[in-house]
Amino acid sequence: MMIPRIVIAGTHSGCGKTTIASGIMGALTARYMTVQPFKVGPDFIDPSHHTHICGRHSRNLDPFMMGEDGVLDSFTRACEGADIAVIEGVMGMFDGVDGSDLSSTAHVARLLQAPVILVVDAQGMSRSVHALIKGFLEFDPTITIAGVIVNKRGSDRHQRMIESGLAVPSFGWIPKREDIKVKSRHLGLLMAHESGSMTGTGKVIEEYCDLEAIVRVASLASDLRAPSVHTPHVSVRATIGVAMDPAFCFYYQDNLDRLRDCGANLVFFSPIADRLPVVDAVYLGGGYPELHLPELESSICTKELKDAVDQGMPVYAECGGLIYLSREIFAEKTYRMCGILPAQSDMTTKIQALGYVRGESAGNGSFLLPAGQIRGHEFHYSRTNPDRDARYAFSLSRGKGIYDGNDGLISANAIGSYTHVYFSQKFADLFIDAAANFRK
Repeated sequence: MMIPRIVIAGTHSGCGKTTIASGIMGALTARYMTVQPFKVGPDFIDPSHHTHICGRHSRNLDPFMMGEDGVLDSFTRACEGADIAVIEGVMGMFDGVDGSDLSSTAHVARLLQAPVILVVDAQGMSRSVHALIKGFLEFDPTITIAGVIVNKRGSDRHQRMIESGLAVPSFGWIPKREDIKVKSRHLGLLMAHESGSMTGTGKVIEEYCDLEAIVRVASLASDLRAPSVHTPHVSVRATIGVAMDPAFCFYYQDNLDRLRDCGANLVFFSPIADRLPVVDAVYLGGGYPELHLPELESSICTKELKDAVDQGMPVYAECGGLIYLSREIFAEKTYRMCGILPAQSDMTTKIQALGYVRGESAGNGSFLLPAGQIRGHEFHYSRTNPDRDARYAFSLSRGKGIYDGNDGLISANAIGSYTHVYFSQKFADLFIDAAANFRK
């Protein structure tokens, strides 16, 4: 497969790679190119901006969760019909799991045989920029760093001081700009629907970067041999409602695609504003329910969801969905929630867990529990306090979960976990099987 592609990597978190990667996507889209966006790692927020800018779903590329073949498969599938792929990195270019290379931007660039543009934050530096770039060039010779984009250029003099000694081409010199920053909160940047989707970043790239040179470098990527994965056509077996609104908006696009590929018709709805649709199961992702507690408490969907579970409907929930399914959430005051899971939740001012999760399921008869390993990610500012006799779906070998290394709180046909699980085909099949059985 020959698809022009470029990885936008950073020297460290906060160097500007999200703004620059999104700007490149926007500038190319404005030139009527079909851009397929990607994000290295398990992030949900940056892909929301990519998707809004490009008009195509941004995909996560994460070898820890997906495996290397999974990365290649997701990449090649998503690139069908695209003119170019732009891949935004994560953290610093060489930062992977537990200080290793695993799931780093460099790891993904190597898998995709993609050239890299390194974003360098030059604030407070001049000649030292050369030492920084030299270190990145020499650290891993298997990575092709085609050049740099220098961010936070102070002045024309500042640029000249750096430019004369560069060891690689520069594709752009971006000045300090306060007007293109996206505001943040406890889980990261604001989502695209809240912030205007970095709409000004494309114009910045057009003004300060050599877009033609970036496209030329992307076109030098070699032919990519990806695993041959055939997805047979499967008829619709069940309808799954997917919560999608400002409170529940964290989903891996591959998970939604896998549900469809395995025979699910997906119906999107808002627990804040809608009644529970006529569906055979419900999938509640993460997001920001803590910002919408009064609306969720008074929503008719909250009561209807409890009634549906009581009638046997399967429900799978993650993170924000987990605390929504609990009896109540305390955030300065107590708000009544679904009352489906035997627990009470509290919002906290400090982060409670952040990182990759690996766990084992015993396959103990619950609707969504294939025996074997689950992989995913957790990131939350809440604490869930389960009842003493609570049952759990997963035993974690890595990650915190709900309590004492256990995650996936079970009640009847509902499961809620802090882990954002990357769905295997078996995981998706069992969920749809449960929905189809309820439908009968």
